[in-house]
Amino acid sequence: MSVSALIVGVSGLVLTEDEQAFLKDCNPWGLILFRRNIDNPRQVLALTQAFRDCVGRSDAPVLVDQEGGRVQRLGPPHWPAYPKGEAYGRLALKDLARGREAVRLGARLIAHDLHALGITVDCLPVLDVPVKGAHDVIGDRAYGLDPVLVGLMGRSACEGLLAGGVLPVIKHIPGHGRAGADSHLDLPIVTATKARLAQDFKPFQLNTDMPLAMTAHVVYTALDRTAPATTSRKVIRGTIRKTIGFDGVLMSDDVSMQALSGTLAQRAEASLKAGCDLVLHCNGKMDEMVDVASVTPKLAGKALVRTKTALGRLLKVVEPIVAVDARARLASLLDCGD
Repeated sequence: MSVSALIVGVSGLVLTEDEQAFLKDCNPWGLILFRRNIDNPRQVLALTQAFRDCVGRSDAPVLVDQEGGRVQRLGPPHWPAYPKGEAYGRLALKDLARGREAVRLGARLIAHDLHALGITVDCLPVLDVPVKGAHDVIGDRAYGLDPVLVGLMGRSACEGLLAGGVLPVIKHIPGHGRAGADSHLDLPIVTATKARLAQDFKPFQLNTDMPLAMTAHVVYTALDRTAPATTSRKVIRGTIRKTIGFDGVLMSDDVSMQALSGTLAQRAEASLKAGCDLVLHCNGKMDEMVDVASVTPKLAGKALVRTKTALGRLLKVVEPIVAVDARARLASLLDCGD
C-alpha cells in the first residue's frame, strides 16, 4: 500500500477504534507523540507497536520532540530530565571540545531512551540563533548566539542520535531565531536583510547532510514578502534547497499552528505545493486529520526517494553505551560549564 506524505498525532495513550481505522486507510508516513500519549515505558512501546501494526510497516517512523529543558515530552519519573540547549552552549564557550562531547552524549542518551520505546525520530537539534528582542519561544532552547557554534553543537547532537538508532530533525529551517512572535499563536514577520539572514543559515549549512529538517512558520520579507517559509516556493526552492543546500526530507512544522492561514486542507496543500515533502499535523483531532489527509498525496518522486534514504540511515546495530556511566560523565562535563 502506498504511503501518505503525512505525519499525524493521536488523542491519547492507546489508539481508539476510529484512529485505528483512519491509520489503516490513510497509511501516514509517521506518528508524532506528545505528553498526552505518554505514561510509562510499557504503554509507550505498546502504542508505537500498535501504530506500526495498523499501517503494516515495521519501519514506520515514530517521532517525538525530546530536546531537553522545557521541550521534553518524556520526563521523570520514568525518564531523566535533560539539559536545555543553552547549558551545553555555556560549556562550549569555555571548552568547545567538552561542549561538543557533552551535547553528543546527551543526544546519545536520549536516543538510548527513545530506541527502547520504538521511537525512531527526534525533532532535535534546534539550530535557530536567537537575536536580541526576539520572542523567547526559542530562547534557552538554542545552543548559543554564534551561528557557527550553534551549527557545530547541532552536528554533535545529530551524531549522538544517529549513533543510537534515532534520526535527527534539524529545525526550524531557515531559522526562527529572529521571530518576534510565537508561531504557535501568531505569524512572525522578520524584516532582516538577506545579509543578516545569511548568518542564520550557517547552522543549517553545516548540517545539510542530515536526513530530515522542519520548516519555520515565519515570513522573511527579504525572501518572500507574504508567505511564511512553510508555504513559500521561493523560500523552500530558492533558499532551503539552493542557498542552504539541504536535500533531505523537508517536513512542515505543525499545520494546525496559528501562524498559518486558511483551512487545514488549504494549509497542507500550500505546504506541499511550495515544496515540503511531508505535512505534519499534531493535535490528534480526528476531523482535522481527515481534512488534511483528504488533500495529502501518496509519497512519490523525489519525496519518496528522500524518505527512503532517510530511513536507510537508521542503524541496525547501535553504538554500545552503558547508560549509568554515560549519565555520570554527562553530569561531570556539565558541572564544568557552571
